Amino acid sequence: MTGTPFPIERGHVLAFARALGEEEAAAVPPTFPIAFAQFDPDWPLRMEPGKPWNGSGAEPGVAKGGPGGLHAEQEFEYIRPLRIGETLSARRRDGRTWQKPGGRGVLNFTERHIDFYDADEQLVARSTTVTVIVAAS
Repeated sequence: MTGTPFPIERGHVLAFARALGEEEAAAVPPTFPIAFAQFDPDWPLRMEPGKPWNGSGAEPGVAKGGPGGLHAEQEFEYIRPLRIGETLSARRRDGRTWQKPGGRGVLNFTERHIDFYDADEQLVARSTTVTVIVAAS
């Protein structure tokens, strides 16, 4: 089974921790696994040198060139602590989809999972993200 290789490098962890307002990073911050996106060539919001960035749009919640929507929820589950120096394999899988009526139209929810495996193919963490897109009524 393959996946996107995701190295947990000390410098990357420190930069991530400082972006969160921490001076030092004694351990991997709890939300750090989302940084795997920088290693995933198919991630739609990944910045690439010399190419326009998709992550900023004219309206809140709308990415240029992407489907738009709102990042509604994210949670992380840990089987064991992540360790600086290890390389994980990130594997995406689809989750549930559902709809709810909203004030501006129908709210379409999509759940996605990313499972993180260590070099021994053991599941070490899981991320679940929910996005919502408003479909005009």
